[in-house]
Amino acid sequence: MKQFRKIALFIGIIGFVLPALAQDNPDDIAMVNDELENNFYEAVKQRAIENYDKAITAIEKCIDSDPDNAALYYELGKNNLDLKKYAEAEIAFQKAVDLNPNERWYWNGLYDVYYTTKEYPKSITIVKKLIEFDENMKEDLVSLYVYTGQHEEALKLLEDMQKTSVLSQTMEFYKRKLTEESAQNDGSLESKLRKAIAENPKNEQSYLDLMLYYSQMNQEEKAIEVAKQLAKEIPDSEWAQISLFKFYLNENDGEKAADSMLKVLKSKEIDIKLKHRLLNEFLIFSANATQYDVQLDQAVDLLSEDKTINVSKEVAKFYFNKKNYEKTSLFLEKALMHDPNDWESISLLLDNLANAKNYEALAVKAEIFIDTFPAQPKLYYYAGLAHFNLGEYKQAIDFLKNGLEFVVDDPDQEFYFNYLLGESYRELGDEKQSKQYLSKAESLKSQK
Repeated sequence: MKQFRKIALFIGIIGFVLPALAQDNPDDIAMVNDELENNFYEAVKQRAIENYDKAITAIEKCIDSDPDNAALYYELGKNNLDLKKYAEAEIAFQKAVDLNPNERWYWNGLYDVYYTTKEYPKSITIVKKLIEFDENMKEDLVSLYVYTGQHEEALKLLEDMQKTSVLSQTMEFYKRKLTEESAQNDGSLESKLRKAIAENPKNEQSYLDLMLYYSQMNQEEKAIEVAKQLAKEIPDSEWAQISLFKFYLNENDGEKAADSMLKVLKSKEIDIKLKHRLLNEFLIFSANATQYDVQLDQAVDLLSEDKTINVSKEVAKFYFNKKNYEKTSLFLEKALMHDPNDWESISLLLDNLANAKNYEALAVKAEIFIDTFPAQPKLYYYAGLAHFNLGEYKQAIDFLKNGLEFVVDDPDQEFYFNYLLGESYRELGDEKQSKQYLSKAESLKSQK
């Protein structure tokens, strides 16, 4: 997938170049395009192997050919940032923003520079702009307000965020500290909230504020009582289910916790980040259980509507780390149904099948994916590994030799290919070829 993104970016750059050359001699246009293409691919190649100086040289040549292309200045900024040349990176990102202020990632580049150099006041200005692209950047703004001592602004923003979603753990921590600080100068917040509930028991927000207050004070039992009161006064409150979910988890009641979680996930009002957090908590709770598989599957399907994250893949990663091979494969297959060309999911699926020693499935999957990614050496290696372990040594050799042609500047990968080739030839009784490849593998091993 990385290859395709780079090619797409390059096509976009070329798209900027061609109109400017439309009135020139066709032979001259071809020559300039070839030069720009070569320089751009050289920059991509050098950046991939962390030769940032050489990447900068190549990008600067591209800019000479197309000085008004914002994407090129963005690439220049990234490489300067990696070299910790912050002034040069700032200039490059600012130029990209000036040329195209509607591209979020150019602003993000400036933010990276200012945050890294601890220029928080400048960071605040940039983050306010980034919020126009992504509401989630409000969390960054809260942190920056705290760093710069603007506690009232931070608390005001947190209260605004809480009206539309439940705060993350970090934001809850900030809210607790800032609320404690505010409460010392503003009377008893608890009393005010309890009075507000008594005067208007159908006002959901007062319950939420009081629940948050108790949570921040580490008074979970009181928070649960408020959640129960909210559920009684407003039976259809989806927010009450959040606290009840946590209560049921603490009580080790997985069935009721799952029921509350699914109600929250079906809500159109509750923030998607909070939904993901509930799913993560339930995953941890049910990691070694099988009786909640149906509810877990329903939860993943409900969150699959979120196009910003492949939930099935994230769940698969959780089970992969737990060495639960069966569930890892199950959720990776679901992930690939949503995005059949997602390389991370494909790679993880092959890793999982190899760890599970499911060599028949590994051979089938690796060969299928070779059709999609014919230049990806990892696929050939796994196909070779699978056939080797199935005793099909000639097929293993064919895949390993083909894949070795695509290994570039990767001694580790080259070592594994040569070692497995040597072992495959040994199994066939070809000692000459076996020694040749094993000798090469030994040489590569000494370089690791």
